[in-house]
Parts: sequence; structure tokens; C-alpha cells
Amino acid sequence: MRYVCDAPGGKTWFRLESEAEAEAEARDLRHAVDKYFRRAEAAARESYRAPAGAPTFEQAIGLKDHVARSMPLFLTLRADDGEGLATAMLPPEGRNQAHFRTVIVGPGNTDPYPAHAAAIAALAAYFGVALERDACFPYA
Repeated sequence: MRYVCDAPGGKTWFRLESEAEAEAEARDLRHAVDKYFRRAEAAARESYRAPAGAPTFEQAIGLKDHVARSMPLFLTLRADDGEGLATAMLPPEGRNQAHFRTVIVGPGNTDPYPAHAAAIAALAAYFGVALERDACFPYA
């Protein structure tokens, strides 16, 4: 996991960077973020094109950066003791995209907004995007 930003109440947002982290998040928070992580990573890998004329052994140079830039951001909100509080999926690089569905859920796909609205607002401020409940919580 990679640190993203702090939130009020001793909470912190981190980016999930590997399938193993997504699987642990899915297990701990009882939802299917790992499935979406795998799909997004596969699509990003599929869209990668090696630099023209690159020797065979150099064809994967730039793949990791391409995947990081191309796939949605998968984020976890953690308490100061490490407890998972919420999971978010934002557009690639945290930038608004017209047809991207931003999702933020709590454990077991519950609504994280009542307990963590200030932390979600901190994440919104960090990326400069709106993360309103009506647009981000899919089970309203």
C-alpha cells in the first residue's frame, strides 16, 4: 500500500497497489474489490503498447507505469490501528472522467458516509473531485 493522504480522526487513505492487497481488502471488509482490481489491471495491461522498435527484452519497460496511470485508483481508508474502514475506486489518476462510476463502500458494502464523511471529504479535497454520496455509494 502507498500513502495517499491523512483524514480527520487519525484516519489515513492508502492506495492498493497489488492484487494481494486487493484480496486482503476484500477479505477484511467483506466485499469484492479484488474482482474489480483484477479486471482493471488486466484491461490496463492489455492496453499497453511497447515503444516502437524496442528490443524484445525491453518491451515491458514502461508497463508498470502505464498500468498505474491507466487503471482506476483503488483506495482504502484505515484507522490509526490499521482497521479497514472503507474502500474507494476512483478514476485513473483521481481525475474526473465522464463515464466512470466512482464507488465508495464500507465493510460488507455498507454506507461509509455516516461514519466517515469527513475522511471522504479529505480524499475529495486531495484529488480535487466531488465525492458526493448520491454519486459514489451504489446501494442507496
